[in-house]
Amino acid sequence: MNDNQPILMTGNEAIARGVYEAGCHVSSAYPGTPSTEIQENIGTYPEIYAEWAPNEKVALEVAAGAAMGGARAFASMKHVGLNVAADPLFTVAYTGVTGALVINTSDEPGMHSSQNEQDNRRYAEHAKIPLLVPSDSQECLDYTKAAFIISEEFDTPVLLRTTTRVCHSKSLVHTGSRAQIPIAPYVKNIRKNLMIPSHARLKHPEVEERLRKLSVYAESTPLNRIIPSRNPEEASIGIITGGISYQYAREVFGDSVRYLVLGFMFPFPENLIQKFADSVDQLFIIEENEPFIENACKRLGIACLGKEVLPLCDELSPDRIRAAFLPEFKDSEADEAKIPSASSNRIIDKNIPQRPPALCPGCPHRGVFTALARYRKHVISTDIGCYTLGALPPLDAGDFLFCMGSSISSGMGFAKAFQAAAASEKSAESPQRKVIAVIGDSTFFHSGITGLINVLYSRTPMVILILDNRITAMTGHQHNPGTGKTLQGADAPEIDLYNLVSALGFAQEQLFQVNPHDLEAVRNSLKEAMDYSGPAVIITKAPCALLPEVKNSVKETFYQVDRDICITCKACIRTGCPAIRITGGKSLIDPDMCAACGVCMQVCKPGAITGPFTRAKEKAHV
Repeated sequence: MNDNQPILMTGNEAIARGVYEAGCHVSSAYPGTPSTEIQENIGTYPEIYAEWAPNEKVALEVAAGAAMGGARAFASMKHVGLNVAADPLFTVAYTGVTGALVINTSDEPGMHSSQNEQDNRRYAEHAKIPLLVPSDSQECLDYTKAAFIISEEFDTPVLLRTTTRVCHSKSLVHTGSRAQIPIAPYVKNIRKNLMIPSHARLKHPEVEERLRKLSVYAESTPLNRIIPSRNPEEASIGIITGGISYQYAREVFGDSVRYLVLGFMFPFPENLIQKFADSVDQLFIIEENEPFIENACKRLGIACLGKEVLPLCDELSPDRIRAAFLPEFKDSEADEAKIPSASSNRIIDKNIPQRPPALCPGCPHRGVFTALARYRKHVISTDIGCYTLGALPPLDAGDFLFCMGSSISSGMGFAKAFQAAAASEKSAESPQRKVIAVIGDSTFFHSGITGLINVLYSRTPMVILILDNRITAMTGHQHNPGTGKTLQGADAPEIDLYNLVSALGFAQEQLFQVNPHDLEAVRNSLKEAMDYSGPAVIITKAPCALLPEVKNSVKETFYQVDRDICITCKACIRTGCPAIRITGGKSLIDPDMCAACGVCMQVCKPGAITGPFTRAKEKAHV
């Protein structure tokens, strides 16, 4: 890579480059949109030990241990992942770091692929650690490198917070060379590093003193900068902002206003904020989601306008900012469906047909959810992953969802509620309805194992389906402990789910393993598991249809509908396969989309679906 030539990079690529240039030694992460590509890119640098951890807590603990051992270390995750890692986060804020520790949290305003819209800037304030917020790809690289320096200087973990648009947008980046940072020597110091209550009580005042020093640093760091207007004497409006909101504000107001851009967003530079506020007649606070900066200003007694006109929910955009702060644009917001194009006077109609998410053609989960159709009167607890899509029409196999790995634990709670209801009715019979928990392989390794242990330990009568598609699919095919490969694709020990569940103590009559494409086998195992008096586990095992080896093996293969036999019962449509549609009153399979899984043929009672056929035989069959 030419160190002098600017390169077009996404924010995630730039963070990875910053980790490399900072001389980082160890990086651990769990994939999750919009953070995934950070670790994927770090994995291309052989100088860094980079891994996919089973979950975010493990990732942060690996990085924290490496930092305590004197290394520069990095951990990355999406916003809800930091909830999983919160336990070590708050304690490593007390211990500090021997080397350096930077933690990336990639937030997702708008919830494009997340179950909530939390603003993780609050974590920095709560844990009392510094917060850096880049606004473009160059800053992603520069702030990552700065974060390692700050971590070493102040003996603290540093939170680097990005959002979807910064993560995935591209801009030019000037790269540099890798710093050669030696591993700092480890010196045993249990009062500093071993957080028992007596030591933690001594550390808390040190954390407060460190926060005071960081507040002084925040006043002068170049990460916080004032950008003057083109006519400084005439500038009556000031804007305090940071992250992608700065880019939006800049697009709306240009250089006609003054900006205070907070790259070092916590601790707050109170004197700098006050001085900036005093220099303008009107102060706007532009930020997505929580009024993080705004509340800090109001605590200082500064009059400002922010969330009174800006939404708390969803992403910001230049159009939303215009409608909020510029009166002449307010009426245009009434017709949000039609907005002017930035490149011309054309009107773009946003009322376009929506494409609902669906399981891919050939997805191994389709057979499972098709079989589960018979059990919709029962309660299905689902989880985070591709199989969440099974809860959507037409499969309709899902009742509730909390978070990653929760399906088994929350399903057990639901089952206990059923048992309590039966007991209160003084019924000698077990409840008529059972709970079925659905979880994927990576999610099971992430945080499903402990829930399964609890189900077995409590003898809860429920069925657990572990859908093993041989990869972490929804986030883009990352390896996990069950794939037998590392982040870099090297061979690794493969954790076998059947042996693992068996080792926990599930007996042979409680444990099943089937091919999910074999509908009869899935239905038979479901019946046996549902009839069992205690907990039962079904493991379905078949690779994701989008894995190259699967795609290559079926790309010339397809099923076909004999339209003379088709009675339009729509059983094939109810499998939710995107390759099947109704046209001319009959089912039709698109051969270019068909992945030849055969589930549609197995549900077609008239026998109208036949195959598989190959391209070479297509003409002969027709």
